[in-house]
Amino acid sequence: MEVILLKDIDKLGDKHEIVKVKPGYGRNYLIPQGLAVNANAVNRTKRDQIIADEEAREAVRLDEYKAMAAKLEGQTLRIGVKAGTTGKIFGSVTNVQLAQALKEQFDLDIERKKIHLPEEVKELGTYTADLHLHKELTAKVNFELIQE
Repeated sequence: MEVILLKDIDKLGDKHEIVKVKPGYGRNYLIPQGLAVNANAVNRTKRDQIIADEEAREAVRLDEYKAMAAKLEGQTLRIGVKAGTTGKIFGSVTNVQLAQALKEQFDLDIERKKIHLPEEVKELGTYTADLHLHKELTAKVNFELIQE
């Protein structure tokens, strides 16, 4: 059974992608949950139109994303965390905390889903995170964990 995905689904595909799934998975989970629609001729035509519209909108926003990347270039976020005497922090730093710090320190509103940490952050120090702002644009942001 072929379906058109309406949202990004891990280990299956990206939004608007046509994927082949088992019939039960499509009928009983994806379609009722609003995650996909049947890949018939009418829905394929709608998909093509929606993709064209979104690409036009994203092309306009690409300049905005480039400005964000330029603003972050060479900058370092400082995030205060609670840590023990050995430098290990309590818990770990997540993309949610990075999104909050970007909002507070640089007034940039970036979705947490667009922030990817390359490794687990569990000690004080300096790290680099990737910001996937657009299909064609990935920025790097440095952040430093300091003890509160």
